Amino acid sequence: MADIQTFLAEHWLDMLSTVLGIIYIILEYKAHIALWLVGIVMPAIDIYLFWSVGLYADFGMAIYYTFAALYGYAVWKFGRKKNQKANEQLPITHFKQSLILPSVLVFLAAWLGIYEILIHFTNSDVPVTDSFINALSFIGLWALARKYLEQWAVWIVVDAVSAALYAYKGIPFKAGLYALYVVIAVMGYCKWRKMMTENR
Repeated sequence: MADIQTFLAEHWLDMLSTVLGIIYIILEYKAHIALWLVGIVMPAIDIYLFWSVGLYADFGMAIYYTFAALYGYAVWKFGRKKNQKANEQLPITHFKQSLILPSVLVFLAAWLGIYEILIHFTNSDVPVTDSFINALSFIGLWALARKYLEQWAVWIVVDAVSAALYAYKGIPFKAGLYALYVVIAVMGYCKWRKMMTENR
């Protein structure tokens, strides 16, 4: 009993964040705007969780996620796309080809910048991986806010690498959540593609 209590005391934030993460990904799968509301609460918890295990880039990313969720909500609620009908929700569309090169450049610059911060200002023992997933998450979250179908492909990579990193860092529930995210991201891509086709 004491072992269970100790385990729960050590991992309760990890478990709470994981439950919210499951709710978040289900709402994202359904393209439901409420995902952004969960997206404000969950990273607020992750700010402390990631700092406590030395994932400093993830800590910074959690702060970014909190503000980005506000942006995402505003875009989904009030944003407009070309050829969008009056009173129509922001439609799912393809990632524009003209955005690919700028997105790659932003990703590479962010990866290098975050890596440099980690190696010079923190004691991170996983600077390459931590900076990689966070730099790619910048692109993924922006693409999600714009409701681009291909955002799911970005998250498949982010989630797979994150699951391995969190397992290595000893936050098992978060690791399991991100492994589940990989599966749901594949399903989400298929679901969004079908929704996009039906709404044309």
